[in-house]
Amino acid sequence: MRILKGNPVSRGIALGKVYIYKAFKADVHESYFEAGKEDEYFKKYQDSVKTAEEELNNIIESMSEESPEKAKIFTAHVEILMDEEVEEGVKEMIYDSRAMPDYAVDEIYTDFANLLAKAKDPLIAGRAADLRDVRNRVLRILKGEKERNLSNLRDNVIVVAHDLLPSDTATMDRNRVMGIITEVGGATSHTAILARGYKIPAVLGVADATEIMSNGDNIILDALAGKVLLDPEKETVKEYQVKLVEYIKEERETSEYLNKLPLVKSGERFSIGLNIGDTDPDESFKYADFVGLFRTEFLYMSSENMPTEQEQFDAYRRVLANAMGNPVTLRTLDIGGDKTLRYMNLPKEDNPFLGNRALRLCFTHIDMFKTQLRAALRASAFGPLQIMFPMVGTMDDIRAAKAVVEEVKEDLRTAGIAFDERIDIGIMIEIPSIGMIADMAAKEVDFASVGTNDLTQYLHAVDRMNPAITGYFQSMSPSMFRILGRIFAEFNKAGKPISVCGELAGDHLGALVMFGLGLRKFSMNAANIGRVKRTLSLFTKEETEEIAKTVQNLQTEAEVIAFLDAEVERKS
Repeated sequence: MRILKGNPVSRGIALGKVYIYKAFKADVHESYFEAGKEDEYFKKYQDSVKTAEEELNNIIESMSEESPEKAKIFTAHVEILMDEEVEEGVKEMIYDSRAMPDYAVDEIYTDFANLLAKAKDPLIAGRAADLRDVRNRVLRILKGEKERNLSNLRDNVIVVAHDLLPSDTATMDRNRVMGIITEVGGATSHTAILARGYKIPAVLGVADATEIMSNGDNIILDALAGKVLLDPEKETVKEYQVKLVEYIKEERETSEYLNKLPLVKSGERFSIGLNIGDTDPDESFKYADFVGLFRTEFLYMSSENMPTEQEQFDAYRRVLANAMGNPVTLRTLDIGGDKTLRYMNLPKEDNPFLGNRALRLCFTHIDMFKTQLRAALRASAFGPLQIMFPMVGTMDDIRAAKAVVEEVKEDLRTAGIAFDERIDIGIMIEIPSIGMIADMAAKEVDFASVGTNDLTQYLHAVDRMNPAITGYFQSMSPSMFRILGRIFAEFNKAGKPISVCGELAGDHLGALVMFGLGLRKFSMNAANIGRVKRTLSLFTKEETEEIAKTVQNLQTEAEVIAFLDAEVERKS
């Protein structure tokens, strides 16, 4: 038995078989064949198309019932695959230039994709991504490699990958993925956030995982201790089967707090919000007072094309319906950093987390921004929706974003389209510069929510995606709690709602300190609701205030965590 270590980012235990996920990368070179083999190589191309069609039809059939919208994506891929112009182009290169089939396919599909990508209409430009997908499928078959994806798994597996793109996790078959292991990523990576949201055990930052493990290996994923046990002995398996039962029992006890009012021991109420990334109905909505963060970027990332205004409007209405009358905070598109859109060519940046991302990117692509705002404002006529801008660094950012909202509002008024004239406009506080002028920001907006993931990253000058410097990412450092205390105080003084939607809100120790600092609105993944309610119920308001004072005057994060663990242990 071999033990590998990593960062436990989504609690749980899983026993199962490894599925190594490596996205296919085409390695095509300009190459030709000798005269006389034209028929042979064209038939090879036709056979690859036939196999690709069979694969796509199998996917469509398996997804039609559970995910009809995703099935439509693959139906479009069949249409591209069978396109006469594409086939004629490939045939011409094989017969006239004697190009090898893989080179012909790569050239023709790439030419068509580049042509579409230049279109002004984002819907047409988005089709370039479909062409590239189909190209890769045909090239993979020509290379003799088997299909690998996470959307159509046949068995229950523990996925092992170098990394998972947000689009990989957004489209994966959640019923089949029992656990996730990656070689990179930390507690605030989007793989981690989605894993927690889907309640999938995950350990990230496991060095060389894809090289050490093989498909079909029996492993135990211990996402409580941050361990992966490769080829465990029978006694170890039995031991972990018992641990799994105990973990399920503990989760069941914690879940008893789901239906309880969120109250501290002295009776003061706090509010629980939900962080969501899709529009599916979920029983977790009934345990929350509001949706504190609707990550709209996953609507974009799970699509093969830029979502239309109508598609977004329909999605936002579904979320409002799911929320059952509770307020929904819609965060505008937050792309950049570790999140990309494959149908949108973003320039490569040396420091993407400090680059043209989120609100900055929306200002650059103003038509895309206005389309989303139109859809959001239209949806606001059907429920209590509020709009929040990410990556706000200055008062100029706030005023510029609000000006675009007013412009879109005026367009809707002129067109006679209904929306909530009094819709609340807020900001994410995740850049220290805006946190330091929270008093000014509070006068300019209707509400704010703190994104502690990026705030920690920028406050500590640490790349949260780099496993080599994980120790510097300290979301519970004294400096973090000092700046949070300042932000909460200024918004409370201004009488403006302030919440936290970053991962710290779902950490029961972090929530304990933040209540003591004056926070009353905590938004988190559903998996954390019971634990946060239980921990806060153990303490009075006065006790949390004393705890908050103490941690702000400790010197290291390790001291803070040790102190908080001891306080909770004493009360439990």
